[in-house]
Amino acid sequence: MNPILNWTPPPFPPAKALDGRYCRLEPLDPARHLDDIWAAMAGHDSLWEWMPAHPPKDKAAYGDLLAGMAAKAGIVPFAVIDKEDGKAKGHLWLMEIRPEHGVFEVGYITYSPALQRTRVATEAIHLCGAYGFSLGYRRYEWKCNNLNEPSKRAALRFGFRYEGLFRQHMVVKGRNRDTAWFSIVDGEWPQIAQGFRRWLAPENFDAHGRQRAALGAFNQASAIVGGTRLRRATLADLPAITALKQAAYLPNEAIIGVPSLPRIADYRDIIASHEIWLVDGADGLDAALVLQIDPDKFTLWSIAVAPGTAGRGLGAELMRFCEERAATLGYVAVQLYTNAKLTRRIGWYERLGYRFSHHEELADRRLTHLAKKLDKPAA
Repeated sequence: MNPILNWTPPPFPPAKALDGRYCRLEPLDPARHLDDIWAAMAGHDSLWEWMPAHPPKDKAAYGDLLAGMAAKAGIVPFAVIDKEDGKAKGHLWLMEIRPEHGVFEVGYITYSPALQRTRVATEAIHLCGAYGFSLGYRRYEWKCNNLNEPSKRAALRFGFRYEGLFRQHMVVKGRNRDTAWFSIVDGEWPQIAQGFRRWLAPENFDAHGRQRAALGAFNQASAIVGGTRLRRATLADLPAITALKQAAYLPNEAIIGVPSLPRIADYRDIIASHEIWLVDGADGLDAALVLQIDPDKFTLWSIAVAPGTAGRGLGAELMRFCEERAATLGYVAVQLYTNAKLTRRIGWYERLGYRFSHHEELADRRLTHLAKKLDKPAA
């Protein structure tokens, strides 16, 4: 039995405009959006290969298709507006909406060539997820024909997890469809939303609009360093993270004389703004690494190893992963800070190549800042 405490089914998503940095999703209105959508889609019949409908033969037929979407019960169809010129260049649905179970899906995604592989296209998926989860939904789905390799790659890039294959799930245009299922659940959404925000940030793109780091890199969910397997934390891990921080940091407080900042932090907020990487143990967490990733610097915010794991080299492997993670995301240095009274910890960082940067005086403590320049990857 897995009871859900205080569960209240969310409302059916009201049709409303969803506004982002690069795009706006507007409730689909054939009278307003048909001209732009037809101009963007006309002549690109290959876009309909995996769709349940055939390519509209003319503008009037496309208008009938959009009108049918707007009138269809149980879905929330959107026109995808490129804010650069204000034109609708595609459409998608919120569909398979089951409020009683807290489930919604993004589907019928139809992007014109002008929209494909753009920040607009990616932000639209983020806006749909953010909207559903903000209403209290628990599960965000993505489904596609198993033969549709681009759609499956897109799902993984966006952070959806593959769940399995429904064989002979549907008959579409007279052909069998085996359906691949993907999802993001509410406990995972904070880290996925963080990845979307970081990828969409203007500083992630150069003057020519080329990405500096891929969305897939921001959404990386697991890693192996040496003999250590790490995974990204979800909201379900909060009790275990709190227990580990208590065990790892409380002994330091006898030395520093004040509460340790990582021990008393609110990890519900931290998980939404930082990356938290975990190492699972037999009876709980063996270690946790928290990374603060800002546009101009990469900071090791905290590292905690369970007292019972001493001698395994976990701390050194986590530090190695921290530096690899920074390099993957395009940073040239790792910064960190710790209480100035923790001289043994500072000495350990120095043996790993970190060098003193400066002291920071706070009202109740003095922090020692250190940094390490990373080796440039081989050409």
